[in-house]
Amino acid sequence: MIMSERIRKVNSVITQELTKLIDKQVDFKPGVFATIAKVDTARDLSYTRVFVSVFPTQEHDYAMKTLEHERIGLQKMLHKKLHMKVLPKVRFHYSAVGDHVDALDEMFQDDAF
Repeated sequence: MIMSERIRKVNSVITQELTKLIDKQVDFKPGVFATIAKVDTARDLSYTRVFVSVFPTQEHDYAMKTLEHERIGLQKMLHKKLHMKVLPKVRFHYSAVGDHVDALDEMFQDDAF
């Protein structure tokens, strides 16, 4: 299914604003970083799935629990920044992109490769 230009713009704005909010508002323990890998908003704007990549990857449970704990506050702040009639509900999902990067990094560091 082809994504509309409207949804593409909404995804872009949500990515930008949530990135800023997570950086400023979410207090992860030292050495844990979470970045938005992808945003996928429903066509009816009822929800937006935010896929999050976590470093180090073994901390993904902790990071996702932290984001879920902060979700309502982040959603309220995001809605204040968005100027839309219909405001999507935020749902965080773990993105295993970091797992693949770690595996590739190990493979390149391996002497056999």
